[in-house]
Amino acid sequence: MKIGRWVMNALISIDQLGNSLLGGDPDETISSRLGRIKVKWGGKIPWTRPVARITDWLLDKIDKNHSVDAIEGDEGKDGLIDMPRLRKKKKVG
Repeated sequence: MKIGRWVMNALISIDQLGNSLLGGDPDETISSRLGRIKVKWGGKIPWTRPVARITDWLLDKIDKNHSVDAIEGDEGKDGLIDMPRLRKKKKVG
């Protein structure tokens, strides 16, 4: 067993657990969720989400553009909060 891979897998699972506990998709990382919010709001996380904004700022200091680069396109559909609008609106009439 490679210890480095085990540690990375454990860190990702903790990240996903944290996202799930905060109402996000249980299979998505916090970074991916922050990236989706950032893209949705034109590149900036709104001030109404101060913790998300600070977290994204810190991640950006460590790894430039981290949250946007971490977006997992196939995840985020099962979150309770910040669910993407994937379904088309039904036409009336």
